[in-house]
Amino acid sequence: MVSLAQQDEQSSMYIFNPLLFNPAYAGSKNDIQAVAVARSQWIGMKGAPQSQFLSVHSPIKFRNMALGLHLSNDKIGARARTSAYLDYAYTVQLGNDRKLNFGISAGGDQISVDYSKLYALDPTDPQYLASLSQFKFNGGGGVYYHSKRFYAGFSIPRMVQAKLYEGSVLLSGAYVKRHYFLTAGYVIPLNSVIDLKTSFLLKMVQNAPVTVDLNANVFFYKKFWFGGMYRYNESVGLNAAYQLKESLMFGYSFDFPINGLSTVRNFGSHEVMLSYQFGKNKSYGSPRYF
Repeated sequence: MVSLAQQDEQSSMYIFNPLLFNPAYAGSKNDIQAVAVARSQWIGMKGAPQSQFLSVHSPIKFRNMALGLHLSNDKIGARARTSAYLDYAYTVQLGNDRKLNFGISAGGDQISVDYSKLYALDPTDPQYLASLSQFKFNGGGGVYYHSKRFYAGFSIPRMVQAKLYEGSVLLSGAYVKRHYFLTAGYVIPLNSVIDLKTSFLLKMVQNAPVTVDLNANVFFYKKFWFGGMYRYNESVGLNAAYQLKESLMFGYSFDFPINGLSTVRNFGSHEVMLSYQFGKNKSYGSPRYF
């Protein structure tokens, strides 16, 4: 039996960590920013995904340039992937607070499979593999347009469709499939203390269903985010974030499946986020929405 699905890590807090899938986002905060996210998916199900992310990015002294670094660790069942990528972005100033960023990234993925965790396998079988671990170089690119209240981006985080081998034997065809990400968002001021931020993230990969995340968040007093999300034909959820002080933000999200997984005993997916911004261009008094 062959199953086809998306491979890149899932994150409901993507609105606070776009560097995870688009290198063109690097430097867009005009200061050094670090974001850490931890996700536990489908709590209570054995072998369910566990993911951790860390992103750091900053503009550099050279005009209109920025550098970034994003790390991720994702484990599901017998498969684990640890990734590290360097990001570079160049900004074109369009005037009136409008900017267009072009970004590229380079790095790689350490992919491992522990076949001993697949109980259907017979360890006495001569074809049995106890474990597999390989490093695969990769790179990606993206574009990111943003103004004070609107953003849009398109990216391909991994261009190379890497393959896994056992010796000279091809194990699984193109193990790393090319994913395409399209995202956009807009902020609507409702009154002097409340803003409404809407956004979506569309993920596409060959031979798998298109995934669409829809988000709507209300921003109170430039300090507190609260909203809901809908992942097409998969899950619904809530998320919140609080600006603890001028440079520090904490966030949490919860989502629960509405597809066939809703009939399987699990306690939903939980995600926590911590963001810290270094430097002088803080977002407390005059917030950066993206």
